[in-house]
Amino acid sequence: MARSRVSYRQQKTLSLFDEADFAEDRVNPESKRGGPRDAPAQTKETIREPLVSDLLEGAMSPQNMRAALKRVEQNKGAAGADGMTVKELRPFLLKQWPSVRDALLAGTYQPQPVKRVEIPKPTGGVRLLGIPTVLDRLIQQAVLQVLTPIFDPHFSSASYGFRPGKRGHDAVRTARAYVREGYAWVVDIDLERFFDRVNHDMLMARVARKVSDKHLLRLIRRYLESGVLIGGLVSATEEGTPQGGPLSPLLSNVVLDDLDKELERRGHKFVRYADDCNIYVRSRRSGERVKASVTAFLEERLQLRVNESKSAVDRPWKRKFLGFTLYHKDKRIRLAEASVKRVKEKIRSLTQRSAGVSMAERIKQLNQYLGGWMGYFALSEVPSLFHELDEWLRRRLRMCQWKQWKRTRTRVRELRSLGLKELDVWGAAGSRKAYWRTAGSPPLHKALGNAYWQARGLVALADRYQKVRNAW
Repeated sequence: MARSRVSYRQQKTLSLFDEADFAEDRVNPESKRGGPRDAPAQTKETIREPLVSDLLEGAMSPQNMRAALKRVEQNKGAAGADGMTVKELRPFLLKQWPSVRDALLAGTYQPQPVKRVEIPKPTGGVRLLGIPTVLDRLIQQAVLQVLTPIFDPHFSSASYGFRPGKRGHDAVRTARAYVREGYAWVVDIDLERFFDRVNHDMLMARVARKVSDKHLLRLIRRYLESGVLIGGLVSATEEGTPQGGPLSPLLSNVVLDDLDKELERRGHKFVRYADDCNIYVRSRRSGERVKASVTAFLEERLQLRVNESKSAVDRPWKRKFLGFTLYHKDKRIRLAEASVKRVKEKIRSLTQRSAGVSMAERIKQLNQYLGGWMGYFALSEVPSLFHELDEWLRRRLRMCQWKQWKRTRTRVRELRSLGLKELDVWGAAGSRKAYWRTAGSPPLHKALGNAYWQARGLVALADRYQKVRNAW
């Protein structure tokens, strides 16, 4: 009798999610741009929490699949190991979805290996990302949307990474509040290659605490063990959750929730964002004691390794957290030196003198990058830095413009048209100084000043900062 009810529910689910659900007018792939979003999709179409024994059916329901497809198309992203792009996903589903859905519900679906990509870290080394195929990203997103309502309400309030209604800014503000309360020492715990070292058995045991759907548990394990494509060869994955898939952030929170609960049990003040964990204490001695005991807990109980070279007990204003740090005196939030260095490196790459790019295109690329960058880093409470970056950026652009006006007669003509005095025109045009030095000279600073670049469409960082802050 129970089997017949399950069969009826499956048939009803299959009949509802037909080819019409993949018609182009069902989703707008263009997403609105804004600040970074940490939480998975939570739309009106996302299904309500089903019974934990019927989760895979709930994940494959029409409403949930439409919401998942919309999310994957909005995120875009690179192709996986099979080469299929996001634009090719919908035509594929029109033909192949019934067979894929049948395999999922029958428990016979086998995910494809993820494509390994190495992303350089600002501090050196590389971060290993695993890019699933777009079909697997769709399935993972659908699974994520039914698992989030089950796990997320039970996570610690001190966990801010990849959760609905929470973001990195909240974590930084909470950290500042603890420091202002007198917890002026931080235990900065850095987990060594966390996403590559998660024990599969331990992770699945924690998932099974709240999920009894055996088909879904089997599917999650298959994703963990799907392998990695490196140089045309597939390598097995015996541990870790590959960064790059929609499920990885949730699974990381499931593992590290044990750490959160342990820190809460001990009464610590802490904030955690994914594998970045800061614990705030009142003295160095307390910090050293906490660091030793937490390291033992992570390595013995969770089978994770702490990177001793990057972990430390120090003053909060000497450490960075999520790209920010604090001023010593008034504890205001400001950009960490590494964040400033990173944005300068990006600006340098967009303002290379040798790049064969028009000034209009260069400014367009800068506006696109800096708009998203400011959406996150406007949390800084030190606006003077953005004025300094503006001055440096305009000098970079003057350097590029000066090289584009390569000949002396071109420089004379352009400087005259900008209203520069004749003496200054010939003094600048005849200069034999290097491009960077000339770009900082008073004549060019006057001719190619703020108004010049504003007229050409460059939006100043200081203006962006005020606009974002006023919108909050």
